[in-house]
Amino acid sequence: MLSEICIPLGMSQKDVVILDELIKERIRIPKGSSLFRLGDPTTSLYGLRSGTMKTQIQDAAGQVQITGFLLPGEVIGMDGLLENIHVSNAIALEDSEVCVIPLEDLDSLSQHLPILQFQFRRLMSKEITRSHQMVMSLGTLRSEQRLAAFLINISQRLSLLGYSSTEFILRMSREEIGNYLGLTLETISRLFSRFARDGLLHIQQREVNLIDMPALRALAGTDCG
Repeated sequence: MLSEICIPLGMSQKDVVILDELIKERIRIPKGSSLFRLGDPTTSLYGLRSGTMKTQIQDAAGQVQITGFLLPGEVIGMDGLLENIHVSNAIALEDSEVCVIPLEDLDSLSQHLPILQFQFRRLMSKEITRSHQMVMSLGTLRSEQRLAAFLINISQRLSLLGYSSTEFILRMSREEIGNYLGLTLETISRLFSRFARDGLLHIQQREVNLIDMPALRALAGTDCG
C-alpha cells in the first residue's frame, strides 16, 4: 500500500532508512480538494499512499480534460518538472494521503542513492508509456474497446496493490470516465449496460464485478498493462 517512492523496491534497509529522512511530510487531501493546481510552482513530487486522485488540464475557455487517474503507489507532479510549474490540476476523488518529496532534497539525496535515480527513470518511462497508450486509445479504438481497456487497466493496477482484480469500486464517476476516454456520459452508460447484458460484468452504482475477463481482453484488442 506504500508508494514506490515512499519505500522503493530493491533498496537495502540502510538506503530505506536514509530515504525515510527525506520524506518527513505527509498530507491528507479531503475528497474534492486539490493537491496542486495548474500554474502552481513545482516544489515537490508526491507519492500517493492511499486514496484515488485525478489529474486534469483546462484551456482558456474553461474546457476540462481529465488526463489520468492515480492509485496508491503512483507518483503525482512529474509533469511539472520541465519548467517547475504544474501544468495540471490534481484533485482527490476520495479522502487521500500523499507523501511529499521536496525536489531540492531529492537532488542532493540522489547523489548518495543511485538507486533512487533508477526509480525515477523507471517511473518516467511508465508515464510516457501510459501517455502512448492513451493516444492510441483515443485515436484508433472504438468506444467499446476504450471502456474495456480502461476496466482491464484499473483491474491490473489494483491487482498489483493486492486488491481483487475482478471486484472493485470505481472512485471516478461515469462522466469522468467518459471525459478521460473521449466519450459522452450517455455512451459510457450505454456501454456499461451493454457489457452487463452480455455477461461481461455486473455493476451496481460504482461497484463493479468483472465476470468474463477473457472476453473483456478480446474486446479491448490491445495491451492494457
